[in-house]
Amino acid sequence: MKHRVLLITGASSGIGAATARAAAREGYQLVLAARSAARLESLARELGPEHVLTVAADVTVMDDQQSMVEQALERFGRIDAVFANAGRGGSPGGFSSADHEAWRDMILTNVYGVGLTLQATLPALRHSHGHVLLTGSAAGRATIPGSMYSATKWAVTGIGYNLREELRGSGIRVTLIEPGMVDTPFFDEAPEHALEDRDIANAVLYALGQPAHVDVNEILVRPTPPEE
Repeated sequence: MKHRVLLITGASSGIGAATARAAAREGYQLVLAARSAARLESLARELGPEHVLTVAADVTVMDDQQSMVEQALERFGRIDAVFANAGRGGSPGGFSSADHEAWRDMILTNVYGVGLTLQATLPALRHSHGHVLLTGSAAGRATIPGSMYSATKWAVTGIGYNLREELRGSGIRVTLIEPGMVDTPFFDEAPEHALEDRDIANAVLYALGQPAHVDVNEILVRPTPPEE
């Protein structure tokens, strides 16, 4: 994977940061984007700044996304894979009483932000015959009472399917990464029974590591049920 360039949004913590670490071990050049410039810089120092470009970006702002791509191409000359991973959690209370402003931020990040990432990066990916990976969720395959978050992940599932059809014949592969419960800063309190962020990073690297004729459409990863 030496010299292949992987761009990760939501890269400053959790699944994004774990994927950056795993990809760095495999020799990828990395473009790491997130809102927190300080955390990105810390991660870059850990991984070796000569192989990492950090970009402070809000995925809901197209100018930020386009600047991210321009900086990536200026630094590395190409983008081979994009992991659209930025996401936000919801607000308790279901449809009856959740904080509707929190809904707005979550929907813009989880759905609109993914769309902007795709629109900004697809020209470069067409050139490289690259790979798109999307962080969906097991929650995007299940009915969860009152969950707007789940609805946004159903939307990401739809984006993945519809993007794959749009890109059919282009050489670009599309993979949905669908984690179950993962112990990350996404949660205020650590879940009792959950996957680790590196488990999801391993799934991403598995999909990326397949030969060009293999298109891994979906990887659904859940924690093993506890023993009774």
